[in-house]
Amino acid sequence: MDIRKAAIDHSARYFDTGQFQSDLAVLVAVPSESQDPKAHEHLQTYLESCMIPMLSQMGFTCDILPNPNPAAAPFLLAERIESDDLPTVLSYGHGDVVRGQSEQWREGLSPFTLIDEDEKLYGRGSADNKGQHLINLMALSSVLNVQGKIGFNFKLLFEMGEEIGSPGLKEFCEIHKSRLSADVFIASDGPRISPSTPTIFTGSRGGINFDLIVNLREGAHHSGNFGGLLADPAQILAHALAVITDARGQINVPEWRPNSLTPKIKAVLAELPPIDAGFLLDVDWGEASLTMAERVFGWNSFAVLAMVSGNPTAPVNAISGYAKASCQLRFVVGTDTDDILPALRRHLDSHGLFKVSIEQTDSNPFPATRLDLDHPWLSFTKASLSETCGVAPDLLPNLGGSLPNDCFADVLGLPTIWIPHSYAGCCQHAPNEHILKPLARQALLCMTGLFADIAHSGKTVRSNWDSP
Repeated sequence: MDIRKAAIDHSARYFDTGQFQSDLAVLVAVPSESQDPKAHEHLQTYLESCMIPMLSQMGFTCDILPNPNPAAAPFLLAERIESDDLPTVLSYGHGDVVRGQSEQWREGLSPFTLIDEDEKLYGRGSADNKGQHLINLMALSSVLNVQGKIGFNFKLLFEMGEEIGSPGLKEFCEIHKSRLSADVFIASDGPRISPSTPTIFTGSRGGINFDLIVNLREGAHHSGNFGGLLADPAQILAHALAVITDARGQINVPEWRPNSLTPKIKAVLAELPPIDAGFLLDVDWGEASLTMAERVFGWNSFAVLAMVSGNPTAPVNAISGYAKASCQLRFVVGTDTDDILPALRRHLDSHGLFKVSIEQTDSNPFPATRLDLDHPWLSFTKASLSETCGVAPDLLPNLGGSLPNDCFADVLGLPTIWIPHSYAGCCQHAPNEHILKPLARQALLCMTGLFADIAHSGKTVRSNWDSP
């Protein structure tokens, strides 16, 4: 009996009969908005009423464990251990979502009701991350159904605070390091490069948020009486922003320009198709010497998220005493994380901008991570996805965005492989979030094939990794 083919056929029937859509509708219906303090009970409901029954039916033991951060939601750790001599996969998902923003969804759509329209399944969490972890769990279920076992050990860590910076996740991984031990980490989040082709990324860019503030005086003063006599904080702030990058967004802070875009990384990125964002990208923005793929996957980028001085909605003829810009640096491996803000301080001082203060925000920064592109588990995964879908997956050294991948790569010391099941136009974090049905179906079959291959050959991959 060809277990691989039988499991893939099982997954195809599961999807084609509408069961995937029905199961996803149940998950989407839980308004698990971690950004809303009033939704805390829904975070617990998602774990207790959605995940635990599903996982228990698959033979997992499930423990809801406290978050080391007492103000944050608990974690769910589920395990199915079939034999100590089998390889172990650790996976991850997050059941929390961003705010529903129901008033901004177009007519006929609602964030917590799954709607099937034009080969798209609309609903908050359909793409980020409920649809993605449902695909992985049902792929695993298909392998279990056709052979009565999964053929390897599987551990699953669920959190309910990813959308607010994963509070307590790193500490949880440190505390429970032995229980989370595994041979490889395989999970799904984020978008593919192309909707029709699987993508693999092995890490993520890091991210740090900070404010630039110019606070000169209390209140505002008449611009006619004091123009030319009082320094304008908005102008000082504008000069600060202008020395961080040039007019096309190229970074001018020397320490923010990484040295990790090696010829090998450039060669991998050169194989990628054009980035399909669903809207027009600015080809003349960012580092001029780099390709568009290199700018987002192999380089650092600076962004001004918001800025204010005076009253933008009702300006008056007065010189403000205060200006602030909320800023962000996305950074790749090779950037000294501890020196990001000190380097900026030195750079601003070198331009005489002493009145500009730098304040790191309370949001948790994610370090940058990246796996060795010759790792045996990565080669194995690429081959499996290629066999199932008939085309080589797009390979990214790291995602352009940020994920708590350092918890798994650095704290747990695991090779990390992410296989995203969404696409750039999914409206993640925005109104009208959706997952593409053809993409979801292909992803389900690919993950089923991958889990069947791990059951058949996982021991060999583990031996290759352990070999000197």
